[in-house]
Amino acid sequence: MKFDKQQFRYGLRDGFPIGLGYFAVAFALGITAKNAGLTALQAGLASFLLNASAGEYAGFTLIAATATYGEVALMTLITNARYFLMSCSLSQKLDTSVSIWHRLLIGFDVTDEIFGVSMAVPGKLCPYYTYGVMSLALPGWASGTVLGVLAGSILPLRVVSALSVGLFGMFIAIIVPPARQNKIIAMLVPLCFTISFIADRLTLLSEISTGVKTIVLTVVISAVAALLFPRKEAET
Repeated sequence: MKFDKQQFRYGLRDGFPIGLGYFAVAFALGITAKNAGLTALQAGLASFLLNASAGEYAGFTLIAATATYGEVALMTLITNARYFLMSCSLSQKLDTSVSIWHRLLIGFDVTDEIFGVSMAVPGKLCPYYTYGVMSLALPGWASGTVLGVLAGSILPLRVVSALSVGLFGMFIAIIVPPARQNKIIAMLVPLCFTISFIADRLTLLSEISTGVKTIVLTVVISAVAALLFPRKEAET
């Protein structure tokens, strides 16, 4: 597949605010890494290779508790299991001619925000669009973690926490446009929020991890929506 300069530039455009948001959130994550005893290089490398806030936070917390390698790996796998579902969905967005190497490279950096903007692309997804997003999002996450380790303890905790608010703004920017165009999506978004909130508060489900609950709810709600409101191939 030839390099698509235009799609790559579109990816850079959409990846810029994601990179800024990641930088702010990862700054707070760097403080957690520092408290766990990691150096700036170690924390930055972990963020570059993993790029997952919940997974890294769980990993750094276990490292601080002197957990074994197996425990850290298992917890990270469970926490990030939702990315399996996102990867499966993205694979359907790619043309059948896209090689396995492009698919593996895209799968390397599947995050909530990158998945959201990639799925919002009209028609089939060009890998170079996602590469453009990744080229700003991934360095933003890694560099934010490094600076969090180096200088995060200087800032007040309230200031660091406030920086992460920008990430919620990105979620809204990803959800609102398709919801305005499709009434079904507009109905499903608040429904998902409500069911997720209820599942998080139910005592019977308190022993189940957040990652597992997210996967189950995603599969169930998506399956029901697909059965009740099927879309023709031409529409997608």
